[in-house]
Amino acid sequence: MRFTPKGYGGQRRDPEQVKREGWHEQHVLAVSLDDPRLTWPERELVRQLGEKLYGRLPAAREVRHG
Repeated sequence: MRFTPKGYGGQRRDPEQVKREGWHEQHVLAVSLDDPRLTWPERELVRQLGEKLYGRLPAAREVRHG
């Protein structure tokens, strides 16, 4: 007999489904700044909210050749 604890096994939900259910059930929004569905002003709003709540993103490192 094979036993798997609750939460293990079964079908894995895709990330978009997890985000959608998180929004509907827990009022939590997960947004990527790279989401192509967002316009520039929407991305900027998300970036500003993220910085206000969690601080600035680390600066992108420069790649030096030579």
